[in-house]
Amino acid sequence: MENRTYTADAEPGTDATVAGWVHEVRDLGGIAFLILRDTTGRIQVKFEKDEMDDELVETGLNASRESVVSVTGAVEEEDRAPTGVEIVPESVGIIAEADTELPLDPSGKVEAELSTRLDNRTLDLRREEGQAIFEIRAEVLRAVREAFRDADATEINTPKIVATGTEGGTELFPITYFGEEAFMNQSPQLFKQLIAGSNLERVFEIGPIFRAEEHNTPRHLNEATSIDFEGAFCDHHDAMDVCEQVVTAAYAAVEENCEKQLEALGIADEFEAPETPFPRISYEEAIERINATGELDEQLVWGDDLPTEGEKALGDDVGGHYFITDWPSEIKPFYIMDNDDDTELSTGFDMMHPRMELVSGGQREHREEQLIEGFEQQGLDPEAFEYYTEMFKYGMPPHAGWGLGAERLLMTMLDLSNIREAVLFPRDRQRLSP
Repeated sequence: MENRTYTADAEPGTDATVAGWVHEVRDLGGIAFLILRDTTGRIQVKFEKDEMDDELVETGLNASRESVVSVTGAVEEEDRAPTGVEIVPESVGIIAEADTELPLDPSGKVEAELSTRLDNRTLDLRREEGQAIFEIRAEVLRAVREAFRDADATEINTPKIVATGTEGGTELFPITYFGEEAFMNQSPQLFKQLIAGSNLERVFEIGPIFRAEEHNTPRHLNEATSIDFEGAFCDHHDAMDVCEQVVTAAYAAVEENCEKQLEALGIADEFEAPETPFPRISYEEAIERINATGELDEQLVWGDDLPTEGEKALGDDVGGHYFITDWPSEIKPFYIMDNDDDTELSTGFDMMHPRMELVSGGQREHREEQLIEGFEQQGLDPEAFEYYTEMFKYGMPPHAGWGLGAERLLMTMLDLSNIREAVLFPRDRQRLSP
């Protein structure tokens, strides 16, 4: 809109045209106010009924909440106004009138169920808190990209329609691809390994992944955003170093650049970047510490996956971000390399927030013979992955990497109660539309 001024930039002593949504109308008799909201904040528009044209007053005060309006007038200082300034209007234009029956209240005075908010995401993100989450999300992704570039990694984009699943199994969304069966990719894992074997060496990707898991929990999604890294001539220790750098860079950027958004979410005072270095705890130590808490009905034994309540007990015990290393080989994917000194241990690692797992990674098996053996041990047909295994005949360097759930990072960073709050249009078992 030509000559439009954002509400945050309206200076006393100037004339301005502002445009946005009708947040609220307050009629006090001889004087009334329209609160106009745009992406930068709110501004008060003052109507002195006896001194203004009746049609102007009627247009402003009859505008329904959430209608899109433009206001032109003099900006004046007013200490009693919410932002210290107000506009005395010369003209008010209704750009798009809103229905008087709104499915939710963007002002937040009347709370709405999460399902109602997700069904009406456009209205929901007119709330200050909703807007703040996605402004912070954008800052996190910006900072993550910058951190990867600082680590000499090149951004790539890999296919999301694939002939085989990354790890086999049933957690795949099948689709028809020109008469053939194909799948939505669970992870860029195999492709990013292939590119790490090229002369690019260090690569990263931020993109969607699809998992047909039948979970129905506050921390699972069927379509998520994965932040992935893969580095040639890296071992699992190097990969953990990069992971720590990327996560702390994201926190530091939000702390530095998102004060307004953190205040909108009510967490500005307690928000702080995690302490480094992150502790690195072996799997064996992890189950010992979990068992020692007495929080589980049954004691964990070697080879058990860590249950949710076990992760929480350990997270409370550690008190911050940490890595779990040296997982049993038998419970890690075929492409994770075993420890040379003890083949019962893998080079796999997880990076944890006290609430949940954020990252899974490890050093990859770069030797063709051992890689094929790994396929067979997990009941997978190596021939179905020939496009992948073939490249290991031509000089695949040692390499390591990881994948980080962007939504889980946001969920834990902002203490959100449900991961769907960190996704514009989340996909889960119950939600395919909108």
